Amino acid sequence: MVLARVWSVALSGVDGIPVEIEADIGGGRPRTQIVGLPDAALNEAKDRVRAAVRNSGLEWPDQLVTFALSPAALPKGGSGYDLALALAMLVADNKIPGDAIAGTVLIGELALDGRLRHVRGVLPCLLAARRAGLSRVIVPVPALAEASLVAGMEVMGAHTLADVVAWTRGEQVDLQQPGPLSAPPLIDQPDLADVVGQPEGRWALEVAAAGGHHVLLAGPPGTGKTMLARRLPGLLPALSPDQALEVTAIHSVAGSLTADSPLVAMPPFFAPHHTASTSALVGGGAGIAKPGGISKSHFGVLFLDEAAEFAADRLEALRTALEEGEIRLARRDGIVAYPARFQLVLATNLCPCAPPRDLDCVCPPQVRRRYIAKLSGPLLDRVDIRVRMRPITAMSLSLDSAPEDTATVRARVVEARCRAARRWSEHGWRTNAEVPGPTLRREFALPREVTALLDRSLSTGAITARGADRCLRVSWTLADLAGEPAPTRDHVVAALNFRERKVA
Repeated sequence: MVLARVWSVALSGVDGIPVEIEADIGGGRPRTQIVGLPDAALNEAKDRVRAAVRNSGLEWPDQLVTFALSPAALPKGGSGYDLALALAMLVADNKIPGDAIAGTVLIGELALDGRLRHVRGVLPCLLAARRAGLSRVIVPVPALAEASLVAGMEVMGAHTLADVVAWTRGEQVDLQQPGPLSAPPLIDQPDLADVVGQPEGRWALEVAAAGGHHVLLAGPPGTGKTMLARRLPGLLPALSPDQALEVTAIHSVAGSLTADSPLVAMPPFFAPHHTASTSALVGGGAGIAKPGGISKSHFGVLFLDEAAEFAADRLEALRTALEEGEIRLARRDGIVAYPARFQLVLATNLCPCAPPRDLDCVCPPQVRRRYIAKLSGPLLDRVDIRVRMRPITAMSLSLDSAPEDTATVRARVVEARCRAARRWSEHGWRTNAEVPGPTLRREFALPREVTALLDRSLSTGAITARGADRCLRVSWTLADLAGEPAPTRDHVVAALNFRERKVA
């Protein structure tokens, strides 16, 4: 007969699934067993929980203790079930009243002395618990700030198992309450005014920020490619509350949140080294796949510096995510989908020797082709804007002595994004880059005279059908920046010119 039931939450990607933990005592030789597809970390909880209970001044039954985790067919892993297992046993052993924790979600890892330790994924766990109708949660104190982001739940934090036990017995032990949410710390973003020259690159960055488009910056070293890319997050508007929770949930699963900054309120920026593995970029791992760089960049920027130095299979792994805005990873214990709607910024030299001027290149033609061929045609077809950077000269320094700063450009970007958001609001899209091609061609079709050059480029094979859709998206962004209700012929020509720029 089952004697106790408590609640915890299992994670599958960034989705939580409430787990009912049942405890039964007796019926066999003294030992502890966990059923319900536990992984190694969860199976080791038997020893952690038993030691924590004993070192908290309580006794562990000298009988068979069986824990059942339901749904039984769902693989479960991690150490976040420790607190729930301990309390389930204590309720089954009549050490604490079961009514005190009815409808309460229990999350936390136990140290051998009974201390509660922080675990990953608290935010998505509580979002799932709230959807399931559970209204109260007990978490470790270090996770209290993250847990308090979920409105509509009573959140309490505990330092030790003994504190939770005393609270269930009605003793004068107050579990810690979350404090008021503090504003996220301001991140000092580099200023666009630091970039010297490069009017085409600055304009491309502004268009990319306004429409959420992908960008390729190609040219000699030292021309400002990396500087421009690192200034893109400063041009993007702050995340909306829903976007911030979605991004924070991903970072919570990845274990990259801190107690000082539990909410990711600004667009994230991720710039991996060119030796990064495929798993580091798109996600991976044994059992259930963990999020990678493209998911950590959700609603932000993924910057691949020296893109042609990345292994080709790493770059090709990005193609599906660039098109669909999510990545689906199949591993031993199941398939998980992580959001991955990021802006890709590629920066590359044109050849291995990378001279300041193209005329000084000493690479044989086949070496140049092999180098730049790392950026395949299907990958480049998904990049909306391609910019050839010009060498810096004394003349350009004097002509661009007072470039616009980030605040000035950001104001135009925010205004353009507001226009796009109002236009697509009834469809649920926020930026022009999210709009499907069929919608642009049917519901928001442009006059034939406006798209004449685009049609000609399609007929001659200069661009693909996907490229034509991306040209339409960029043209809508150019119209938003210009304050026009719809793209004109000049906007379509400018968008096509962005795609026709040759990389090499």
